Amino acid sequence: MLKNNKIKLIKYYNLINHNLIYNNKAINRYKKDIYEIPEDRSKSLEFLKKSIMNLKKCDLKKNAKNIVFSDGNPKSKIMLIGEAPGANEDDEGLPFVGRAGMLLDKMLTAINLDRKKVYISNIINYRPPENRRPTDEEIKRYLPFITKHIEIINPKILVLLGSTAMNALIGNDVVISKMRGKWIEKEFGNCKTSVIITFHPAFLMRQPAQKKMSWIDLKMIREKKNKLNI
Repeated sequence: MLKNNKIKLIKYYNLINHNLIYNNKAINRYKKDIYEIPEDRSKSLEFLKKSIMNLKKCDLKKNAKNIVFSDGNPKSKIMLIGEAPGANEDDEGLPFVGRAGMLLDKMLTAINLDRKKVYISNIINYRPPENRRPTDEEIKRYLPFITKHIEIINPKILVLLGSTAMNALIGNDVVISKMRGKWIEKEFGNCKTSVIITFHPAFLMRQPAQKKMSWIDLKMIREKKNKLNI
Protein backbone atom coordinates (compact mmCIF):
# COMPACT_ATOMS: atom_id res chain seq x y z
CA MET A 1 0.00 0.00 0.00
CA LEU A 2 2.80 2.38 0.95
CA LYS A 3 4.65 1.58 -2.28
CA ASN A 4 1.54 2.33 -4.38
CA ASN A 5 1.08 5.66 -2.61
CA LYS A 6 4.69 6.63 -3.39
CA ILE A 7 4.20 5.77 -7.06
CA LYS A 8 1.05 7.87 -7.23
CA LEU A 9 2.82 10.76 -5.48
CA ILE A 10 5.69 10.66 -7.99
CA LYS A 11 3.23 10.68 -10.89
CA TYR A 12 1.40 13.60 -9.34
CA TYR A 13 4.60 15.61 -8.86
CA ASN A 14 5.53 14.95 -12.48
CA LEU A 15 2.09 16.11 -13.55
CA ILE A 16 2.40 19.45 -11.77
CA ASN A 17 6.07 19.98 -12.75
CA HIS A 18 7.18 19.66 -9.14
CA ASN A 19 10.83 19.64 -10.13
CA LEU A 20 10.42 23.00 -11.86
CA ILE A 21 8.56 24.63 -9.01
CA TYR A 22 11.40 23.98 -6.60
CA ASN A 23 14.20 24.85 -8.98
CA ASN A 24 16.48 27.71 -7.98
CA LYS A 25 15.80 29.52 -11.26
CA ALA A 26 12.58 31.34 -12.00
CA ILE A 27 10.04 29.82 -14.33
CA ASN A 28 8.90 31.89 -17.27
CA ARG A 29 5.97 30.65 -19.35
CA TYR A 30 6.22 31.51 -23.03
CA LYS A 31 3.30 30.64 -25.29
CA LYS A 32 2.42 26.94 -25.07
CA ASP A 33 5.83 25.85 -23.86
CA ILE A 34 7.50 26.24 -20.49
CA TYR A 35 11.08 27.47 -20.55
CA GLU A 36 13.17 27.71 -17.45
CA ILE A 37 15.12 30.96 -17.67
CA PRO A 38 16.90 33.14 -15.11
CA GLU A 39 14.65 35.56 -13.28
CA ASP A 40 16.58 38.61 -14.47
CA ARG A 41 16.13 37.61 -18.12
CA SER A 42 12.44 36.94 -17.56
CA LYS A 43 11.97 40.36 -15.97
CA SER A 44 14.02 42.08 -18.67
CA LEU A 45 11.93 40.55 -21.46
CA GLU A 46 8.69 41.45 -19.69
CA PHE A 47 9.87 45.02 -19.12
CA LEU A 48 10.92 45.32 -22.76
CA LYS A 49 7.56 44.04 -23.97
CA LYS A 50 5.68 46.49 -21.74
CA SER A 51 7.91 49.34 -22.93
CA ILE A 52 6.95 48.57 -26.53
CA MET A 53 3.27 48.32 -25.61
CA ASN A 54 3.47 51.72 -23.87
CA LEU A 55 5.10 53.38 -26.88
CA LYS A 56 3.45 56.73 -27.66
CA LYS A 57 2.57 58.26 -31.04
CA CYS A 58 2.83 55.05 -33.04
CA ASP A 59 0.27 54.59 -35.83
CA LEU A 60 1.31 50.95 -36.28
CA LYS A 61 0.30 50.21 -32.71
CA LYS A 62 -3.02 52.02 -33.13
CA ASN A 63 -4.00 49.98 -36.18
CA ALA A 64 -2.72 46.56 -35.07
CA LYS A 65 -4.65 43.90 -33.18
CA ASN A 66 -1.75 42.50 -31.17
CA ILE A 67 1.85 43.12 -30.31
CA VAL A 68 4.06 40.49 -31.93
CA PHE A 69 6.95 40.18 -29.51
CA SER A 70 8.59 36.79 -29.96
CA ASP A 71 8.31 33.04 -30.28
CA GLY A 72 10.58 30.15 -29.48
CA ASN A 73 13.01 29.45 -26.68
CA PRO A 74 14.39 32.49 -24.79
CA LYS A 75 17.25 30.27 -23.58
CA SER A 76 18.39 29.60 -27.14
CA LYS A 77 21.77 30.74 -28.42
CA ILE A 78 20.33 31.13 -31.93
CA MET A 79 18.15 34.18 -32.61
CA LEU A 80 16.31 34.93 -35.86
CA ILE A 81 15.02 38.39 -36.76
CA GLY A 82 12.59 39.15 -39.56
CA GLU A 83 10.96 42.31 -40.83
CA ALA A 84 7.48 42.88 -39.40
CA PRO A 85 4.28 40.96 -38.64
CA GLY A 86 1.75 40.14 -41.34
CA ALA A 87 -1.98 39.52 -41.03
CA ASN A 88 -1.64 36.03 -39.54
CA GLU A 89 0.97 37.20 -37.08
CA ASP A 90 -1.20 40.15 -36.07
CA ASP A 91 -4.12 37.80 -35.41
CA GLU A 92 -2.14 35.34 -33.29
CA GLY A 93 0.41 37.65 -31.69
CA LEU A 94 3.31 35.43 -32.81
CA PRO A 95 5.96 35.93 -35.51
CA PHE A 96 6.14 33.78 -38.63
CA VAL A 97 2.88 31.84 -38.37
CA GLY A 98 1.63 32.37 -41.93
CA ARG A 99 2.87 30.81 -45.16
CA ALA A 100 6.31 32.35 -44.75
CA GLY A 101 6.40 30.91 -41.26
CA MET A 102 5.63 27.44 -42.57
CA LEU A 103 8.55 27.75 -44.96
CA LEU A 104 10.78 28.99 -42.14
CA ASP A 105 9.84 25.92 -40.10
CA LYS A 106 10.89 23.69 -42.99
CA MET A 107 14.15 25.58 -43.35
CA LEU A 108 14.89 25.07 -39.67
CA THR A 109 13.98 21.39 -39.86
CA ALA A 110 16.47 20.97 -42.70
CA ILE A 111 19.31 21.76 -40.27
CA ASN A 112 17.83 19.90 -37.30
CA LEU A 113 16.32 22.95 -35.62
CA ASP A 114 12.80 23.97 -34.66
CA ARG A 115 11.04 26.69 -32.68
CA LYS A 116 11.92 25.06 -29.40
CA LYS A 117 15.61 25.39 -30.24
CA VAL A 118 15.65 28.97 -31.58
CA TYR A 119 14.26 32.37 -30.61
CA ILE A 120 12.40 34.51 -33.15
CA SER A 121 11.45 38.19 -33.31
CA ASN A 122 11.08 41.05 -35.82
CA ILE A 123 12.51 44.52 -36.32
CA ILE A 124 8.96 45.90 -35.98
CA ASN A 125 6.53 44.54 -33.37
CA TYR A 126 3.27 45.72 -34.91
CA ARG A 127 1.84 44.98 -38.34
CA PRO A 128 2.24 47.73 -40.97
CA PRO A 129 -1.04 48.31 -42.87
CA GLU A 130 -1.48 46.07 -45.93
CA ASN A 131 1.77 44.31 -44.99
CA ARG A 132 3.79 47.17 -46.47
CA ARG A 133 7.48 47.56 -45.74
CA PRO A 134 8.17 49.57 -42.57
CA THR A 135 9.22 53.14 -43.19
CA ASP A 136 12.65 54.43 -42.20
CA GLU A 137 11.02 56.43 -39.41
CA GLU A 138 9.26 53.32 -38.05
CA ILE A 139 12.47 51.30 -38.18
CA LYS A 140 14.32 54.07 -36.35
CA ARG A 141 11.61 54.17 -33.66
CA TYR A 142 11.77 50.41 -33.01
CA LEU A 143 15.52 49.96 -33.44
CA PRO A 144 16.37 50.55 -29.75
CA PHE A 145 13.87 47.86 -28.76
CA ILE A 146 15.18 45.13 -31.06
CA THR A 147 18.76 46.05 -30.13
CA LYS A 148 17.88 45.63 -26.45
CA HIS A 149 16.04 42.42 -27.31
CA ILE A 150 19.21 40.99 -28.82
CA GLU A 151 21.25 42.04 -25.80
CA ILE A 152 18.82 40.30 -23.42
CA ILE A 153 18.76 37.03 -25.35
CA ASN A 154 22.54 37.24 -25.91
CA PRO A 155 22.68 34.79 -28.84
CA LYS A 156 25.88 33.28 -30.17
CA ILE A 157 24.34 33.16 -33.65
CA LEU A 158 22.12 35.93 -35.00
CA VAL A 159 20.28 35.24 -38.26
CA LEU A 160 18.89 38.28 -40.11
CA LEU A 161 16.06 37.33 -42.46
CA GLY A 162 15.78 39.75 -45.34
CA SER A 163 17.01 43.20 -46.31
CA THR A 164 14.93 45.15 -43.78
CA ALA A 165 16.52 43.35 -40.83
CA MET A 166 19.92 43.63 -42.50
CA ASN A 167 19.66 47.36 -43.20
CA ALA A 168 18.30 48.11 -39.72
CA LEU A 169 21.05 46.27 -37.84
CA ILE A 170 24.00 46.32 -40.26
CA GLY A 171 23.50 49.48 -42.31
CA ASN A 172 21.79 50.95 -45.37
CA ASP A 173 24.97 50.96 -47.44
CA VAL A 174 24.89 47.20 -48.03
CA VAL A 175 22.79 44.99 -50.32
CA ILE A 176 21.64 41.52 -49.41
CA SER A 177 22.88 39.88 -52.62
CA LYS A 178 26.44 40.73 -51.60
CA MET A 179 26.10 40.35 -47.84
CA ARG A 180 24.27 37.03 -47.52
CA GLY A 181 26.27 33.95 -46.74
CA LYS A 182 28.96 35.79 -44.77
CA TRP A 183 29.69 35.84 -41.07
CA ILE A 184 29.92 39.25 -39.40
CA GLU A 185 31.14 39.68 -35.83
CA LYS A 186 29.05 42.40 -34.20
CA GLU A 187 28.24 43.79 -30.76
CA PHE A 188 24.83 44.82 -29.47
CA GLY A 189 25.36 46.32 -26.04
CA ASN A 190 27.06 43.61 -24.00
CA CYS A 191 26.21 40.95 -26.57
CA LYS A 192 28.98 39.82 -28.92
CA THR A 193 27.54 37.61 -31.63
CA SER A 194 28.17 36.07 -35.06
CA VAL A 195 25.70 37.51 -37.56
CA ILE A 196 24.65 35.91 -40.84
CA ILE A 197 22.22 37.35 -43.37
CA THR A 198 19.95 35.25 -45.53
CA PHE A 199 16.82 35.72 -47.60
CA HIS A 200 13.45 36.21 -45.94
CA PRO A 201 11.11 33.21 -46.42
CA ALA A 202 8.50 35.50 -48.04
CA PHE A 203 11.09 36.49 -50.66
CA LEU A 204 11.90 32.84 -51.30
CA MET A 205 8.22 32.19 -51.94
CA ARG A 206 8.31 34.86 -54.65
CA GLN A 207 11.74 33.84 -55.95
CA PRO A 208 12.01 30.05 -55.45
CA ALA A 209 15.18 29.90 -57.56
CA GLN A 210 16.98 31.60 -54.65
CA LYS A 211 16.27 28.68 -52.32
CA LYS A 212 19.52 27.09 -53.43
CA MET A 213 21.37 30.14 -52.09
CA SER A 214 19.48 30.05 -48.81
CA TRP A 215 20.44 26.38 -48.46
CA ILE A 216 24.09 27.43 -48.54
CA ASP A 217 23.35 29.88 -45.73
CA LEU A 218 21.51 27.23 -43.74
CA LYS A 219 24.44 24.84 -43.99
CA MET A 220 26.73 27.61 -42.75
CA ILE A 221 24.45 28.08 -39.76
CA ARG A 222 24.51 24.35 -39.09
CA GLU A 223 28.30 24.25 -39.27
CA LYS A 224 28.63 27.26 -36.95
CA LYS A 225 26.14 25.72 -34.53
CA ASN A 226 28.15 22.51 -34.39
CA LYS A 227 31.43 24.40 -34.05
CA LEU A 228 30.06 26.38 -31.09
CA ASN A 229 28.51 23.25 -29.55
CA ILE A 230 25.06 24.80 -29.50
